[in-house]
Amino acid sequence: MPLITDAHLESPDDFYEALIAAHDGLDEAASHALNARLVLLLANHIGSLDVLREALAAARAGVG
Repeated sequence: MPLITDAHLESPDDFYEALIAAHDGLDEAASHALNARLVLLLANHIGSLDVLREALAAARAGVG
C-alpha cells in the first residue's frame, strides 16, 4: 500500500478547523505534545512501517 499524497480528505477545511481548535488555549509545549500524540495515534492507525517511512521521507523533504 503506497502513501497517498493526492488530496484525499473528505472535508479538508473542516479538518483544519478542528486541528486549530484542538490547539486552542494550549501553550507551546502542550501544543507540541498534542502534535506528537496525534502523529503516534495516526501512525498506529496506518500500521504499515513502509507507508510510515515513506510519509516521514516526504515530510522531511518538504522541510528546509
